[in-house]
Amino acid sequence: MKIPAFYPILDTEVAMRRGIDPVKAARQILDAGARILQYRHKAFLSREAFSWLENIAVLTQAAGAILVVNDRADLAKMFNAALHLGQDDLLPSIARRVVRPDTIVGFSTHNEAQLRAASEEPTDYLALGPLFGTATKENPDPTVGLDDFRRLRSLSNRPLVAIGGITRANAMQAIDAGADSVAVISDLFPEDGNVGSRIREWLRLLSL
Repeated sequence: MKIPAFYPILDTEVAMRRGIDPVKAARQILDAGARILQYRHKAFLSREAFSWLENIAVLTQAAGAILVVNDRADLAKMFNAALHLGQDDLLPSIARRVVRPDTIVGFSTHNEAQLRAASEEPTDYLALGPLFGTATKENPDPTVGLDDFRRLRSLSNRPLVAIGGITRANAMQAIDAGADSVAVISDLFPEDGNVGSRIREWLRLLSL
């Protein structure tokens, strides 16, 4: 698959901490032109969080964008969404027993051993990071860094998404190191709350 160069991850905790309703944030991200959007909710899946996902699924479908559900194969199947898995989740080969046959599946890796193992799994794309330091994950894995990212790029023929501490200031370094796409979390949210304007900045930057 060809993955969009700009891969926004809507982390509900980050959005709420910035005082932005996740559904309103998703609407701005999609209206600004993003072609993929990951819904990441790490806390307990409350009725409110499920309702957010329901509404975001409607928005992504209307925008013709790809909705990605983080961690949960059952929810990805329910919403006919793509699925992104971490190292502590089901292996992609197991998750494929749950999701639809044509579901896009991504898988996070953090080092050479994990990237090599992931290349044997039935995935459509891989993520590698944290490329830079990150503040959006508790107990983050060791930073990969640009030199190792560039070296590890050759170990897989799958599209590779750089993740972890990526901002407008360093995103092109990730692309130059071999990333097909950059995943962005914190830098989706400007101080003035105008998410749409920030997304348009990202899309201009990554109009490769």
